[in-house]
This record gives sequence, structure tokens and C-alpha cells, in this order.
Amino acid sequence: MNPTTRSIQEQFPLWRQAAQTDLPALTRDDMHVLIGCGTSYYLAQSVAAALNEAGFQALAVPGGEWLHRPQSYLPAGTRPHVLAFSRSGESTETVQAAVRSRKDGLHVTALTCESGSSLAKNADTVLYAPTHPEEGIVMTASASLMLLLGLRLAGLEMTGEKITASEQLLNEAYGGFAAAIAGRSHFVFLGAGSLFGVAQEGALKLQEMSLTYTQAYHPMEYRHGPISLVDERTAAVVLYHPDSAAEEGRLARDLMGKGARVIGFGGPGDVSFELTGDASTRALGVLPALQMLGECVAQAKGLDTLTPRWLTKVVTLA
Repeated sequence: MNPTTRSIQEQFPLWRQAAQTDLPALTRDDMHVLIGCGTSYYLAQSVAAALNEAGFQALAVPGGEWLHRPQSYLPAGTRPHVLAFSRSGESTETVQAAVRSRKDGLHVTALTCESGSSLAKNADTVLYAPTHPEEGIVMTASASLMLLLGLRLAGLEMTGEKITASEQLLNEAYGGFAAAIAGRSHFVFLGAGSLFGVAQEGALKLQEMSLTYTQAYHPMEYRHGPISLVDERTAAVVLYHPDSAAEEGRLARDLMGKGARVIGFGGPGDVSFELTGDASTRALGVLPALQMLGECVAQAKGLDTLTPRWLTKVVTLA
């Protein structure tokens, strides 16, 4: 078992710890802007959707965009609460955006896996969850932990039963991925609502771990052009939303009819795995399995996920 596989499989005790962390209460009167880069931005998208569904006002914005042009996302004079996601707490755009936000008089909350980081030092509130010691360049356990903290802010109750269910899903999926990915070189991830950010994160994980072409879309958007790429080399990962599972099932059957192999989480596919609960529960519960999917594709291609091409553990800009 390599370090990447261990960091994925051994993350659940860390979840149990993070599920007990004391968190501040958010106010529904505030606008909440969630920022991050790469994986952290995709997590922010899922958390923002969950916050809106819970009656808050939330918007996810890439860290560099919030740094340079916040007025493109909120009207001038708006004074939001800023939640900044960063595993290392050193991503240049995110740290600089936090600094600028505080200079503008905004309250900044950091969600990070490094308590002594630059982001933590430039935040008013710090939410910290230590990650797996063997985690490498590719974010695995850390992504799950920051998503867990963010979804708890939106009201997700992360019980021991839900954590166990996610671990069981990971083990089941790990045993079923080989047949699903055989002969496939184009991977599509589909998810709606708070599952969309996780779909994007699944696509990013597989892309950076295995150097494979990936895409991510809202399910109903996929017919509007991107479906033209579907053929017998396509694998479609469908993250079924409980509110629109019937429509998404029809899309899955359409994709299978066009030659795609469908991996269904929470609904039908050539290979299917059970997901239960609301969308936020599903978003967190499926994430380790998506991380393992990237590792499985990399292993099938003989690639080492500890040394992904052109990537570093922390993106810092001069």
C-alpha cells in the first residue's frame, strides 16, 4: 500500500476528531464569501451551496478573483464575512485575499490544516483540522476534513454512523473500480447543488493524479454541448442528488446508450454504489471514494501519485 492509498484509507479517525471540534455559529444576516484555490475553491462551492440551502447567504469565489476584483462578485459597499479555505495556509492568492479583506474591515475565518500558517496568522477566527501525516502533493484527507468543517458550519450533523458509511463506501468502491475504468480515457463527473463542487474536485483529483482528461458539469447541463464527446472511451461518474435522481437516471441511461460506462453513486449505472442522506451528507461521504478513483486510474497507468507532473504541495507566487 503506497502513502497516497494510506492517506485516503486512514482518514476516518481524523474525521471523528474534526466532527467534535467546537465551531462558531454563523449569522443569517451576513453575506458569507467563501474563497480558496484549486481543491479549496471546489470545497468552497459545495459548502456555499449547503449554506444557501440552510438559509444563509453564501457565494464561493476563487481566491485570486476575490483579491483583485471583489466588486465583480458583490456590489461595492457589501461587507461579507470571508471564509478562506487552504490546506497549507500558504497559498499566495488566498493569503493575500485574507490580508486585503481584513484591511477592508471584514471578518476572516480560516479553515486550514496548518494552525501556524500565514493564513491562520491573518485571520480573526481559525478552524483547524490536522491532516494525515503521509499526505503528499495531492490533497486527500485534508480536502475531506475542510469540507467536513465547512458543512458543519452549514448545519451538517456528522455522526459516527455517517463516517462509518463513508468508510464502507470507500472499501466497496475500491474493489469495484477496476472493471469500471478499464479501457476508459475520458472521465466526466456530474453533480448538482452541493454535489457540484465535489464533482469538480473528483475531476481535478483524477486529472492531477493520473494525467487523464476530465470534465465536470451540472448533470442537466451536460446535454447542452459536452455530450458530443461521449464515446466508448468515456466513463461518467454520476453523483445522484436526492432531489433530481430520476432525471439524472435518464441522463445516465442516455450516456450508456452512447457508449459511456457509468459509475453511479446513489443511483443506476454500469457500476453502482449506494449513497443515502441529503446532498451535503452525500457530498462528504462520496469524497474519499472519488479520491481513490484517481489513485486507481493512476495505478492502471503506472503513475506515482506522490510526484504528479508540474505540481507542488503549496502554490506560492512571486
